[in-house]
Amino acid sequence: MGRGIRALAVLLFFASLNAAAQQQKSAAVTSVPELDAGFRLLYELKFPEARERFVEWRKSHPEEPLGDVSIAASYLYEEFYRQGVLTSEFFLNDKKFLRGIEGKPDEARKKGFQEANHRARETAVGRLKADPSNADALLALTLVAGMQADYLSVLERRQLDSLKLIKEADGYAKRLLAVRPDAADAWLALGAANYIIGCLPRTTRFFLWFGGIHGDKGLGMEQLRKTAEHGHYLRPYAKMLLALAARREKQNDLAQRLLAELTAEFPESPLYAAELARVTPQMRANPPN
Repeated sequence: MGRGIRALAVLLFFASLNAAAQQQKSAAVTSVPELDAGFRLLYELKFPEARERFVEWRKSHPEEPLGDVSIAASYLYEEFYRQGVLTSEFFLNDKKFLRGIEGKPDEARKKGFQEANHRARETAVGRLKADPSNADALLALTLVAGMQADYLSVLERRQLDSLKLIKEADGYAKRLLAVRPDAADAWLALGAANYIIGCLPRTTRFFLWFGGIHGDKGLGMEQLRKTAEHGHYLRPYAKMLLALAARREKQNDLAQRLLAELTAEFPESPLYAAELARVTPQMRANPPN
């Protein structure tokens, strides 16, 4: 049962991240320039610069949980990158994909992540008590639970401990979509869960079924596609996850298209170009520097 939970956590992290970012009070997603700039820096792998933008926004919006959610996400995303989680080498290797990393996460990033995630949860819970349908709070809590589940399962290999948080993130994502159907980032959490669990052996899925967790690879990829096409803050990450899932399913044309789009959108990031080279035959002989 634990093998699939690690991989699921990776996807849920971004799903939750997306949800939190999407929670604005208007019916349509409202773009926050400071956060847009921060997330762009994050996807360009400029982690300190991204964190600086998020910290500045939090200082001027202390009542909003999204600031701390974004800070926590920056630490987690950086640790995933340093550990090689966001690569085809990780996703195409069942041992890594279903069991998590080897070694231990960086202690300084761990502390920064845990502190920011805890502050975000406290702020969001307070807002949800006052208004059970508050989209901002639901989005933030989707992210908080998903990221914590990711950390436990992928970086600390505490699979059973992460299971409850995975279900919690899934529940918040569904509640969010009920009040904000346009919050396409929330589909990332659902899609990640469906796809990862769908990759598990039948016996493992049988036991997860009794725990209230189901899986369907096809449905999971379709849900990831919704975020990849209509998401906001998590759109690039959903594209990356969908591309890696496509590679596992031998849908290389889809993977190549998505990675080419990401490479064009974020030319300063070496991650997307490197993954594109791995799936593009004519590039494998002459990979980018």
